[in-house]
Amino acid sequence: MLAATNLEVVYDDVMLVLRGVSLEVPQGQIVALLGANGAGKSTLLRAISGLLDVHDGEVRRGTITLDGEPIHGLGASRIAALGIKQVMEGRRILADLTVEENLRVGGHVAPRSLKANLDRTYQLFPVLAERQRKTAGYLSGGEQQMLAIGRALMSDPRYLLMDEPSLGLAPMIVQQIRDVIVEINAAGTTVLLVEQNAAMALSIAEHGYVLENGAMVMDKPAAELLNDGDVREFYLGLGAEGGSRSFRDVKHYRRRKRWLS
Repeated sequence: MLAATNLEVVYDDVMLVLRGVSLEVPQGQIVALLGANGAGKSTLLRAISGLLDVHDGEVRRGTITLDGEPIHGLGASRIAALGIKQVMEGRRILADLTVEENLRVGGHVAPRSLKANLDRTYQLFPVLAERQRKTAGYLSGGEQQMLAIGRALMSDPRYLLMDEPSLGLAPMIVQQIRDVIVEINAAGTTVLLVEQNAAMALSIAEHGYVLENGAMVMDKPAAELLNDGDVREFYLGLGAEGGSRSFRDVKHYRRRKRWLS
């Protein structure tokens, strides 16, 4: 079990970004974390993976635990060695290296399973096998996202933190990424999925959370979130009757979210 409890995160000693956030990611599950831009989703992932100090952030209160043991005081490399790996928003591939060189960089911490992990990644993403000697910077956006996910898988993760993997991708590629996440999870990797594409995330998750303005406002099984009126209106773009809404309707909220009233 990966868990955050009453987590408070501050940037630059003054900016409070997370306010008492709690979240649980049971082993073997896919857990979705929803929220608008600026809600604090990426900050929560950075806190878990130990990357806050890169952004002048720190955990001021609360705990992050893995199997009951605190990890929030550990550095990023030690947290990664425990099996927690992150696929960052924006892909962050090594653009000047080839596809296979990128993958081998990801696999340097698991040298004994390097060949097996390469084979597995190429099976998951056949297009990467076709382009293994191609410079990564020349790949399409969808192919770069596949490469970023594959690079993380090369390190044998127990828990995979995914930050907006569908961002900016064509619908067909989003469907491919969705199916790959399901396959990764079925093979034994637990997934914490941060997404603005709420429909995609909730369709494959067992549980979901909604984060707004640094606070957790909803915490339900994914199926219940899909049917929640507020989630449907504010994250799926559907009205109370289930139909899609026009831009004018979405722009001018007809009712306040229940958790803010």
